[in-house]
Amino acid sequence: MNNVQVLQNVEENFQTFRILDEKGEVVNQDAMPDVTDEQLQELMRRMVYTRIWDQRAISLNRQGRLGFYAPVAGQEATMIGTQYALDKQDWILPGYRDIPQLVFHGLPLYQAFLFSRGHVAGNRIPEDVNVLMPQIIIGAQIIQTAGVAMGLKRNGNTNVAITYTGDGGSSQGDFYEGLNFAGAFKSPAIFVVQNNRFAISTPVEKQTAAKTIAQKAVAAGINGIQVDGMDVLAVLAATQQARKDALDGTPTLIEALTYRYGPHTLAGDDPTRYRTKELDTEYQEKDPLVRFRLFLEGKKLWSEDMENEVIEQAKADVKEAISLADKEPKQKVSDFINNMYETLPSNLKEQLEEYTAKESK
Repeated sequence: MNNVQVLQNVEENFQTFRILDEKGEVVNQDAMPDVTDEQLQELMRRMVYTRIWDQRAISLNRQGRLGFYAPVAGQEATMIGTQYALDKQDWILPGYRDIPQLVFHGLPLYQAFLFSRGHVAGNRIPEDVNVLMPQIIIGAQIIQTAGVAMGLKRNGNTNVAITYTGDGGSSQGDFYEGLNFAGAFKSPAIFVVQNNRFAISTPVEKQTAAKTIAQKAVAAGINGIQVDGMDVLAVLAATQQARKDALDGTPTLIEALTYRYGPHTLAGDDPTRYRTKELDTEYQEKDPLVRFRLFLEGKKLWSEDMENEVIEQAKADVKEAISLADKEPKQKVSDFINNMYETLPSNLKEQLEEYTAKESK
């Protein structure tokens, strides 16, 4: 068997795992996760809530009331499905787009808004919330997750560490180092690549010659699966299995095929310059909310009134959260200096005295 045939054999093992098609029909009944009707409804509530919150956050950014923000519309199924499969004591190490996972894991929404503003109070995580704040450096959270997972294992914890990046993050050196470290030490880690097809403007086809990102797990000796990231049931089922395997000593790389409808971030990116209307339309027809809504309506588990109730709740929560964020004392230059070191070096002591004097006037 030549090398080309070996590669083809590897790639054939990574077919896209899905449970629901675009019309909300079950196409893989045997893979259905074991969830109650109430849990199915909760998944939908969270996705609708996230879509509305995202719309509000974009408006707040344009009003100048939020700082850095990365839109999430289109990726709700991956974000909600993976987090819902976790235990409260599991650890989440997010990228900068992964704010919904943090909030549903326990981070107060107003602190997420403060993080967006670059306020230090946004990083004061409650003691009972096992998350790290979003990593801005692309891929750094991957190798950190391998370390956190190893720490959990050494301390005898029966929990996992999960992390997220985009398809662009899979090209970082930390990506391979993190997977290899976790595989070598059999650490309870789950690595999620949200393949939304574009790393800012670079299409995934130019990001890697590999047919799938999931197959990169082979080199690290860990599990790999490619899942329809716009199918919340498939994402949930895949993550539940990944969590079980991680606790049994085998980490998993999950490649979730998804799409972001908006720009990479609101910091000047214009997706119309690198994405076609045809591609946008193709993925809008796969919308995670639409297909899951159809599925639930077919089971008499969802209604327009239920959805409107969630929409109004999300609007009210965002309004309250931004109000709480507005009440946080404004940061001063002296705050930045004091927050930087436990013991200030002499040059910063001089600067602190200078700015403290200015601020007192």
